[in-house]
Amino acid sequence: MANKIQELRQKVPDSEKVTVNLGFIDLGRVDLMVRDGFYANRADFIRAAVRSLLERQDEAVRHSVARKQLSLGLSHFTRRDLEAARDAGAPLHIQVLGLALIDDDVTPELARASIASVEVLGAFQASPAVKAALSDRTV
Repeated sequence: MANKIQELRQKVPDSEKVTVNLGFIDLGRVDLMVRDGFYANRADFIRAAVRSLLERQDEAVRHSVARKQLSLGLSHFTRRDLEAARDAGAPLHIQVLGLALIDDDVTPELARASIASVEVLGAFQASPAVKAALSDRTV
């Protein structure tokens, strides 16, 4: 029986871990809400609090995204995308609110030749070598 090898698509994470320092009283209040069953755990409480604040500030966020012309969500850049930008002589200005992802097969040289600037509010995922190559172009 021949072995079948199937290449799986790279799984893109849908979140990123953030560390938050809270004062003892605030932490105790969070623990009280968890203990009383309002939230499953501290992380659920913090996620709910962040969502609530962002919803209250939704109008300001939408205006800022439009004013700064940010792409919203996932912006995925392949080797082919970057080669096309380089070959066209039109370096990219990456501006993302969410996740900017550069594939692992992109070389630092290709990244420098095809990307003029990077501004990411959220998470920027690329190989360490590509991130280092773009460090002087990253806001």
